[in-house]
Amino acid sequence: MLYSATTPAQKREAFRTGLASAELQQFPGAFNPLSARLIQEKGFDGVDISGAVLANDLGLPDIGLTTLTEVATRAGQIARMTDLPCIVDADTGFGEPMNVARSIQELEDAGLAGCHIEDQFNPKRCGHLDGKNVVDLETATKRIRAAADARRDPNFLIMARTDIRAVEGLQAAQDRARALVDAGADAIFPEAMKSLAEFQAIRDAVEVPILANMTEFGQSGLFTTAQLSSVGVNMVIYPVTLLRSAMGAAERTLDAIRAEGTQESAVPQMLTRARLYELVDYEAYNHFDTSVFNFPVPGKH
Repeated sequence: MLYSATTPAQKREAFRTGLASAELQQFPGAFNPLSARLIQEKGFDGVDISGAVLANDLGLPDIGLTTLTEVATRAGQIARMTDLPCIVDADTGFGEPMNVARSIQELEDAGLAGCHIEDQFNPKRCGHLDGKNVVDLETATKRIRAAADARRDPNFLIMARTDIRAVEGLQAAQDRARALVDAGADAIFPEAMKSLAEFQAIRDAVEVPILANMTEFGQSGLFTTAQLSSVGVNMVIYPVTLLRSAMGAAERTLDAIRAEGTQESAVPQMLTRARLYELVDYEAYNHFDTSVFNFPVPGKH
């Protein structure tokens, strides 16, 4: 009912505990607050909030057009609807090191459990596209150092993403990962690894947790949790999976309406009214007013 009763501090502590465990942490990507609640109900460990999803939801490409205010506001709306820890994509930190520092504090205030900051130039591009450019080592480490210095809750996780594998190769990715940890990164997000062996190479390079991005249509194979665990990955995200699924279903339904003059054929694949009311915890609001939910719900089947 209403928002999560679990505090941001409690979520951050749970996130740290999960990362320190021997269990691979699974974070599907939420595309709105209600989907975050569904992720929790299905028993996942946390929620990922993708920069691409936030941009695409606004009808924009993932090239750094979203602002800190837009990202912090929407990420906060998602985070407050779930008891799970939520991490958010902070792109390149929204500016220079002082801007990165402010970004961290805004995301802390929004209730996030952590964020990742990348080493691309701005404007950036999707990490699984060709033609990426990365900043020099000094710039990359300044961003992470500023982020680590700015946080007020030591459990807020600063994750450093590096895209250098696609530009300079795997050895460069190992070297940069080590430098980012030295600058204060609590975890490493090596983007666009092409094999399990490459994830293993990053695992061998650093002692902090590492993340695998299992996004569809990308450079990485869609490895199973067992495969990722076998090479020492601590956390896996599925950032755009639910958005793609939802938009695919929406497109098919619109096509049916245009072709058939009715949505009837698509109804069996839809969330029922009863299930939707259950997800938004409609009945619980009778705690405040018994007239809120005092009717039979149509469409139970």
